[in-house]
Amino acid sequence: MPRNLPAHHRRGDGLARAGRAVRLVLLSALALLFLLPFYLLVRNGLSSEADITSPEWTFFPGELHWGNIRELFEDPDVPMAHALLNSSLIAVLTTLGTLLLASLAGYGLARIPYRHANLVFYWILGTLMVPAAVTFVPSFVLVSSLGWISTLRGLVVPTLFQAVAAFIFRQYFLGFPRELEDAARVDGLGYWRTYWRVVVPNSRPVFAAVGTIVFIGAWNSFLWPLVIGQDREAWTVQVALSTFTTAQSVNIHELFVAAAVSIVPLLVVFLVLQRYIVAGVERSGIDD
Repeated sequence: MPRNLPAHHRRGDGLARAGRAVRLVLLSALALLFLLPFYLLVRNGLSSEADITSPEWTFFPGELHWGNIRELFEDPDVPMAHALLNSSLIAVLTTLGTLLLASLAGYGLARIPYRHANLVFYWILGTLMVPAAVTFVPSFVLVSSLGWISTLRGLVVPTLFQAVAAFIFRQYFLGFPRELEDAARVDGLGYWRTYWRVVVPNSRPVFAAVGTIVFIGAWNSFLWPLVIGQDREAWTVQVALSTFTTAQSVNIHELFVAAAVSIVPLLVVFLVLQRYIVAGVERSGIDD
């Protein structure tokens, strides 16, 4: 630092450095708190029952039990591999279906002239005020009457339309450049082809953001898959995880291994698409 700088400048630089140091310490502490659950999952998942329940805590056990992973997938009582497959299939189908339906609804409400468009939009928003517990039993009765218990249709179809996703798409399409749509209309494209050929390719950030949120929600869903997926072949990851803790016993090390394995797909999806989450929400115009 040049010695000829005024005293108040030197004090200002010192305060700025102190502020950066405080922010760095706070962010580091928050990062450690965020990573603590993941550390516990890995540590306990690779430990024996005795290491987990031991009163003497160690950062990592002296011997890592990698065989716990093999034991998890060879457990005859919990079809973990099949549960992972079911969750992947349900999450992907739910995400694709929700993106299609919600984006079409959002585009229609934002762009297609219709005198009752605002009324329909308010009705959609009104569904957000209804607690999920109110519609749970009627939805189960409907699915049961259709014979969809323990089927992929029963697990996926009732969850396809989500009002929050439609709201985000509608807000985004209100700010979509009309010039692109006008150029498509000059070329003779209707609403459907304009949506598919022009709007969708130029709306990838919001599609990725909403898709990530929907995928995580579908993967973590527990109550609906628990009630509908009554057969073992229809279990999802979350239902399989619950079976490690029963009234008779608690399989601690397999529970931690299964929890660690179950979050790997979410981490991959989030790390790949995380930059789109902020970009998509910023462009959706939610603050307007």
